[in-house]
Amino acid sequence: MKVVNNRAWFLVLPVFAIVAFSAILPIMTVVNYSVQDTFGNNQFFWNGVGWFQDLLDPSKELGGRFFDALWRNLLFSAIILAIEVPLGIAVALAMPREGWKVAACLVLMALPLLIPWNVVGTIWQIFARGDIGLLGWTVNRLGIDFNYTGHTLDAWITIIVMDVWHWTSLVALLCYAGLKSIPDAYYQAARIDGASRWAVFRTIQLPKMRRVLLIAVLLRFMDSFMIYTEPFVLTGGGPGNATTFVSIDLVKLALGQFDLGKAAAMSIVYNLIILVVCWIFYTVMTNADADRERVEA
Repeated sequence: MKVVNNRAWFLVLPVFAIVAFSAILPIMTVVNYSVQDTFGNNQFFWNGVGWFQDLLDPSKELGGRFFDALWRNLLFSAIILAIEVPLGIAVALAMPREGWKVAACLVLMALPLLIPWNVVGTIWQIFARGDIGLLGWTVNRLGIDFNYTGHTLDAWITIIVMDVWHWTSLVALLCYAGLKSIPDAYYQAARIDGASRWAVFRTIQLPKMRRVLLIAVLLRFMDSFMIYTEPFVLTGGGPGNATTFVSIDLVKLALGQFDLGKAAAMSIVYNLIILVVCWIFYTVMTNADADRERVEA
């Protein structure tokens, strides 16, 4: 009879305790706030699912501002993915494969990722100013009226360019790792067959990068969909509400207006949307990968 020793699980208990303290308890606190209302003085009253009903009803004030911010988030994430994923692949393909240039490129690509998010917002807040910022001053000198604090389109362009500058390196480094894992035998066979560079990319490099691309898409979607610090520092959600994403609206509700019930309900729905969309991304991409492997077999 085989004896199973489960005493090793005791070593995991500290991890469970830390997770419970840092994740589960705050989540339960948010759930508690989401079903209550308060009139100040630390007095709470039961509200049930009232905040959730208002939140999911676009005709209500809370629901209207939530769906407006949600569409901005979705549009921003779609633009970011459409730019950063192809650009990251192109940069990874252009990076050297051997020699001292590899280390230099990796260090340079990693530099934007090391800058704190609030510092990134501050850098671009100054960089894009029309009076003292190099970017804003140059664009205005070209005859273009550029003002990210007063024009909606300029604010969106600035935030998108800022995010592309900050995070394309992550996609490029992940794709570069996928490219480095491809054995030289694949390239040797392609050269023997006389395959073009596009054929090599389509039949060898892209399929081998599918898994790292899945990670890159998931990471960039979650980061872009939950973006807060950079646009808050850069535009504060303006001009007007043009760059007010859900995360910024949450802070305004919770800290600015002290509507803890509304903010808690919005944060729960916000979190569920992120989980569902990530699950859809993961399921679609893994199923496509499995179907491709089945066809090749």
